[in-house]
Amino acid sequence: REDDGGVYLHAGPEIGVASTKAFTAQLVALMLFALYVGRSRGLPQADGEELVRQIAGLPDLIGRAIECEPAVEVIAQAYAASEHALYLGRGVHFPVALEGALKLKEISYIHAEGYPAAEMKHGPIALIDENMPVVFVAPSDRGYPKVMSNMAEVKARGGRIIALTSEGNGDLRAIAEHQLRLPACTPLVMPVVASIPLQLLAYHIAVL
Repeated sequence: REDDGGVYLHAGPEIGVASTKAFTAQLVALMLFALYVGRSRGLPQADGEELVRQIAGLPDLIGRAIECEPAVEVIAQAYAASEHALYLGRGVHFPVALEGALKLKEISYIHAEGYPAAEMKHGPIALIDENMPVVFVAPSDRGYPKVMSNMAEVKARGGRIIALTSEGNGDLRAIAEHQLRLPACTPLVMPVVASIPLQLLAYHIAVL
């Protein structure tokens, strides 16, 4: 009643406080809002149509992301006893890191922090050791080489790396203890896809 406008998510009733569908629906709503603003400020129609096609393809992309659940369960078994976890991402993937950490805190009561990967040296790096799982949101985009540099720094300190990457990127098993591959898609749509395995990881750790 107080605001001048709003957007309904149409995600259905909230079943639990750690609502996963609300987060992904909000991402899509914000993308549509950004697209509307972009079109009013000169975004080429072809670029807008391509983004809409990517958004319309999200059900298939998410279905493919869910296929990594068996691998997620293996990771959950390895880290269910951890007391702390660090989630790192650059650019649009920083909020994905925040979402992964939030879900882990909310349902497993494990202390977790989401942090911009670019700022890892400004504090969190001091906490990294062999007992600290570090989750990197590292799909293929222009920030990927810098995220790889961050991974090398974590590896040098004995941190245990879980890499969330995308098809087409090189094999990260030389540097990461675990890697989860996501279907390749445009960087603006990837946050929706990348949030799914992190939500599943929180769920399986909480169950264990």
